[in-house]
Amino acid sequence: MAKIYFLLPFFTASFLLSQKRDSANLISEVKIDAYKKPTAFINSTKSVSVISENLLNQNTPERMLESINQISGARMEERSPGSYRISLRGSTLRSPFGVRNVKVYLDDFILSDASGNTYFNVLSPELTDRMEIYKGPESGDYGAVTGGTILLKTKSSDNLSANISTGSYGTFNQSFDFSKQMGKHFLEVFQNYYQTDSYRDQSRVKRKQIFIKDHFQYSKKGILKGMLMYSDLDYQTPGGLTLEQMNLNRKQARPKTATLPGASEQDAGIRNKMVLAGLSNEYQFTPEFSHFVLVQGSYVDFENPFITNFENRFEKNFALRTHFNYEKNFNKISLAYRFGFEGGINDILIKNYDNNRGFEGNPQNFDQLKNTSGFYFLSQKLNVSEKLFTDISISLNSNSYHWERLFPRTETGEIHFKNQWLPNFGVTYLLGKGFSVRGKIGKGNSAPTSEEIRSSTQEFNQNLSPEFGWNKEAGIRKQFGNSIFVEAGYFDFRLKDAIVRRQNDAGQEFFINSGETIQKGLEMLLESKNFDLKNNFFSNFKFRFSGSFYDFKFKNYQQNGNDFSGNDLTGVPQTTINSLLNFTFFKKLSIDYSHFYTSKIALNDANSVWSEPNLIGNIQFRFPVDFEKTRLNLYLQIQNLYNEDYVLGFDTNAFGNRYYNPAAKRNFVLGMKVDL
Repeated sequence: MAKIYFLLPFFTASFLLSQKRDSANLISEVKIDAYKKPTAFINSTKSVSVISENLLNQNTPERMLESINQISGARMEERSPGSYRISLRGSTLRSPFGVRNVKVYLDDFILSDASGNTYFNVLSPELTDRMEIYKGPESGDYGAVTGGTILLKTKSSDNLSANISTGSYGTFNQSFDFSKQMGKHFLEVFQNYYQTDSYRDQSRVKRKQIFIKDHFQYSKKGILKGMLMYSDLDYQTPGGLTLEQMNLNRKQARPKTATLPGASEQDAGIRNKMVLAGLSNEYQFTPEFSHFVLVQGSYVDFENPFITNFENRFEKNFALRTHFNYEKNFNKISLAYRFGFEGGINDILIKNYDNNRGFEGNPQNFDQLKNTSGFYFLSQKLNVSEKLFTDISISLNSNSYHWERLFPRTETGEIHFKNQWLPNFGVTYLLGKGFSVRGKIGKGNSAPTSEEIRSSTQEFNQNLSPEFGWNKEAGIRKQFGNSIFVEAGYFDFRLKDAIVRRQNDAGQEFFINSGETIQKGLEMLLESKNFDLKNNFFSNFKFRFSGSFYDFKFKNYQQNGNDFSGNDLTGVPQTTINSLLNFTFFKKLSIDYSHFYTSKIALNDANSVWSEPNLIGNIQFRFPVDFEKTRLNLYLQIQNLYNEDYVLGFDTNAFGNRYYNPAAKRNFVLGMKVDL
């Protein structure tokens, strides 16, 4: 913790400095979208955080980890390069890899499939121009999740840029982005290529992506939006190590045992090709009444050579979202209503073979799995005298699976989960200019994903139930003048039938309902705008601090004769503290100095194994060179500045104590971005 103390002098001094308004607003001054319900942040009833340009600049070319981990209540983990998890208030309890129990939207469109699984790692960080992270259940507008919702926004203004960078471990990244208003059309074309050999053995990554969108304003009342995205991701998976193996050689892939081959021998990895296309239309019939509709489809070709098998998945997805909107302004009252439906179908053909050193061998099991889910929603937003703001919503959610075993025998089955009414109520009261208090209560529900119903054991788990719970929270937001913003929020979430991951002796995963959890937490944010120091040498300075302080416990949790009630929740740190200091020297050279402190983490439900706490520092230097019509931005990023031994993503409840996925030691990225 000693390294944190260096922050205090800067923190104290910042209050004594004069301040200059700049183009980077405080979060309290921005508007959040909340899916087509624009609201000033200070008035919002929701527990929401915004990742704008200053935080997005912290990302390395392959991931959004540095940006997301600056958000209190949000945590992105990297088990190996290309293999990510996103946790909102502890939602990775059930996620061995990938993003589950978190709904993700890309502009108007839905990135998550009908079962709740999201291939977040197919996206280049450079595609995203802004993020909004909603923590906890938002079931009225977003359906049945208990973790939260992420809205990703692409470019909305003219831009022409190209980026190229290189770095440690054979890292190379190249991207191109063009966006422009052309008459009635706003067009964006984005392309990216990324590759790295990575720190550990058997952890090479390659990603190719292209994204095209067109916003066509065909009349004063209507806008038609189209989107096409193709991504080709290929990454190796080195596998988890025991503590002894990690201490012996941090770079090694999972070694072979007396009964099983190692990760390198089996060429373990993921090869994921994804196409996503969609159309949306919004039409304003009258000043008060409008309608929105989107249709989209995607296709996924997914290969996973693993230690014990070679899995092929062919996924077809279809989704629809539509809602009618009514808004009316009276003398001192503003009312808005929305009624709509969102639904999707996830149809998967799964083929498992023996893995013959990275190639398909004899067939094991062939299965067809179809998930159908959807929800009707009704929401109301009320604004009284620009002081009292309420959000009231309710949704009716349905979810079902049909499965069929095609080989080696024929067998069918169906799973229908009980329909769930999920209400949400939030209120904010403005005590004064830039000073608000808020309260919120809501119910969340999250059904098992397709990868939990049919996990890597290749069996259909018909006994797995949705998890659900009630969330209560209260918060305060205060802006001091135009310089400082402070936010604090407390929540109490009671989750029942929590879904938890298990591993068998072959390393295959399966899932169970683990009783109840009690999740209480405090989340805080302190940030400043840009202080003008009126000095040519030390020109500008701003800061950002965030923290999460959690007390997450199992309740009524027994397994195999062991009572784990009262134990800390697996995989969730009690404390995270993050900071970002931005300095400018000579009015040109920008320095971003960030830190991430993570307390110890329980690695199994028994709480018999814990990780070590760690403090990781990163630094970035940015220098612009201006020409007549062009800006050349040079940058150098140094990750893990203090060269710490640490883990960015643990395998919780791992069989054979293979909990550890070592992260890279000190490494760098050197790059150049051209803005025309």
